Amino acid sequence: MVNGISHAAFNVKDMEKTIAFYEETLGFKKAFEINNPENDEPWIVYIYGGGGQFIELFYGATKENPYRDENIGFFHICVAVDDIQDAWKRIVDTGAPQDDAPKQGADYNWQCWTHDPDGIKIELMQLSSESPQMKFIENQR
Repeated sequence: MVNGISHAAFNVKDMEKTIAFYEETLGFKKAFEINNPENDEPWIVYIYGGGGQFIELFYGATKENPYRDENIGFFHICVAVDDIQDAWKRIVDTGAPQDDAPKQGADYNWQCWTHDPDGIKIELMQLSSESPQMKFIENQR
């Protein structure tokens, strides 16, 4: 039985720049690294976002894959936050891309948008007690 999402994984071009973004802008913490068992070179960095969930960052990406709305597959990652205004202030204060300022969505949640150094779209969301997501979660207890 599934009990949650353990991690998402991204190939990155500049590991240090990407780690700095997730730590400084979003508040993730670098957890640990794994070397490639075949050659003992750096391979994966795990960053921790809380709630038992990680993002795996893989070294060595070289091919750009520009985001387009019409692409099939991955669209964005959403990070849960306690206070959307504080999250937005951190985006602004760190000089991260300000893709979309805080606003209330059709699901009554507050959201804003940025993207990481490799162009991965990131939604930050403050759940509302009136949202269908929160109502579903409450009904599961």
